[in-house]
Amino acid sequence: MNYRTFGNTGWTVSEVGLGTWQIGADWGDVDDSTAEKVLETAVENGVTFFDTADCYGEGLSESRLGRFVKTLSKEVVIATKMGRFPRPGWPDNFSLKQFRKHTEDSLKRLGIEALDLTQVHCPPTDLLERGEVFDWLRTLKQEGKIKQFGFSVESMEEAQICLREEGVASLQIIFNILRQKPIESIFKQAQEKQVAIIVRLPLASGLLSGKLQRDTAFSNNDHRNFNRDGQEFNVGETFSGLPFEKGLELVENLKKHVPKNQALSQSALRWVLDFEAVSVVIPGSKNPKQVIDNCAASSLPPLPPATHEALSDLYFKEVASHIRGKY
Repeated sequence: MNYRTFGNTGWTVSEVGLGTWQIGADWGDVDDSTAEKVLETAVENGVTFFDTADCYGEGLSESRLGRFVKTLSKEVVIATKMGRFPRPGWPDNFSLKQFRKHTEDSLKRLGIEALDLTQVHCPPTDLLERGEVFDWLRTLKQEGKIKQFGFSVESMEEAQICLREEGVASLQIIFNILRQKPIESIFKQAQEKQVAIIVRLPLASGLLSGKLQRDTAFSNNDHRNFNRDGQEFNVGETFSGLPFEKGLELVENLKKHVPKNQALSQSALRWVLDFEAVSVVIPGSKNPKQVIDNCAASSLPPLPPATHEALSDLYFKEVASHIRGKY
């Protein structure tokens, strides 16, 4: 495992982290034992950065992560998110009072005294434009409840608003071979301001595993079933906003551009890591083998420039026009 500097925080984190949406909700059922094995395997493979959220299973992901971290002898960085918890829900979640309550609830579930990093979870654009949310987070930092704060955003417009504010430690974005807009939109500015970039959905909800088929069945409580067209939340969070069938077609087209001796998923993760602006990529996993395979991408050599050029051309010519949702 290789490690990178996390913005201007002074932290050094594993460049491959672990997203824990999968062990909380919306990806089918994962029992306590499997969740624990996923977390154990991550640490065994050098992971030191874990991303969660209060709404993943209404605290289940945080609670599982909190119980696990208590058993560790080494320090890790825990990033959580708030703003999408169902009670009181939107728009009432967005006030200093509720931010403080949701932060205190996360602290209890995680069993820690201060959050390493809290992120506002896909906030409305108009909330960011008003600016008061940044002051709420600065207040929580002054109170000692959080060490750093950032934002998990859905569009590059939202990312750019955050980059104009002081004190923002990180931006979490969707970024993968099938969703390349951040390269030109925010990477240079983020590096200049030393804002860490956390990459979620690097495998486009499994599309870039290369293992999904037209007849792949997803359980009723898997967002790849119930949110394919954005029925429950931003469609961009599912298959990176691509229609499922179109995504499968595009994946077949890009397979010929990646090294033949690599799994497509590892090449996709390596592609993300080839960008210096990226601080950490956080693929999720439902079983230990997925964790091992994902972590192995850190030790792969960078993809050749010709491959990057070919994948860029494919994105602009064949992919970009099919992306739906905020972007």
